Amino acid sequence: MTADAVVFFTDSRYETAVRAMQTSAARCPSLRLHIVQGAYDAALAAFLSAAPLGRVGFEAEHLSVARWQWLTRAMPEGVALTAVERIVEAERIVKDEYEIATLRDAGKRLSAVARRLPDFVRAGMTELAVASRIDAELRAEGFSRPAFETIVASGEHSALPHARPSGRTIGEGDLVVLDFGGVYDSYCVDLTRMGVVGRPTKRVREVYDAVLRAHDRAIAAVAPAASKFDIDQAARDVLTAAGMGDAFGHGTGHGLGIEVHEDPRITRRRPDVDGRDECVAAGMVFTIEPGAYFPGWGGVRIEDDVLVTETGAERLTDASTELFEID
Repeated sequence: MTADAVVFFTDSRYETAVRAMQTSAARCPSLRLHIVQGAYDAALAAFLSAAPLGRVGFEAEHLSVARWQWLTRAMPEGVALTAVERIVEAERIVKDEYEIATLRDAGKRLSAVARRLPDFVRAGMTELAVASRIDAELRAEGFSRPAFETIVASGEHSALPHARPSGRTIGEGDLVVLDFGGVYDSYCVDLTRMGVVGRPTKRVREVYDAVLRAHDRAIAAVAPAASKFDIDQAARDVLTAAGMGDAFGHGTGHGLGIEVHEDPRITRRRPDVDGRDECVAAGMVFTIEPGAYFPGWGGVRIEDDVLVTETGAERLTDASTELFEID
């Protein structure tokens, strides 16, 4: 990225695809295509050596020490590699009209999959079998692939926020966390819904209702110039009032885009690190996903994707958030 252009390095395998994208609605007028012959690092070093640049920034989180050493040796005198942080991410955090339209479409498609969950999730199935069916439904709905490994966590497994589906059979009384997402036209969406085998117990209903209130309160707190810490706190306050504050250990949300975890991060304030407010702005897209987890018993998480608008928040995933009963 320079002041007036984006230089895109690719090789012959992808040249036709990139040129086709340049004639589509996603066209980037300032993009210059650079076809690599041979090694990418050598092509990059040659390009930088020929460009009239004194300092070249690199994303410190994404360049290994070995590559940095090689590039440093390859640079001519007078060209300095300078570590920077999150410049590219900052350019991506507010979505443009094309991106918002893509994410809206993706949210509708993901919601369609969520609405079909009661039709195929059954007691007696394994977590792996349910995850496989969800992945098939994602592809049938137009997604190119899952955005991450689909989470199906039943019974005591549901107390693990990032559980992986196993051969465990879903049985009577189980809470079932169904957390899945898809990649649509290169953009990621993410959603979590909950089922229970049989009639929910009083305890299940108490936990579920508290998490749902936290979810709704956090979405209501989303608005331009709202502090991301205040959005997180809105969810946390509800669970704390319900006596479940300690059961909510992760952040309330994460940004979405071409990666499934991007900025902004909707998290609690860390007094020793977060000295100033970080506010959300119109055009940002992120999840709202409070949860409550009780080891040995189970857990509940409810997740939706929201777009910050000029007046508040728009839910991009609109499937029902009701706890559904599994036969």
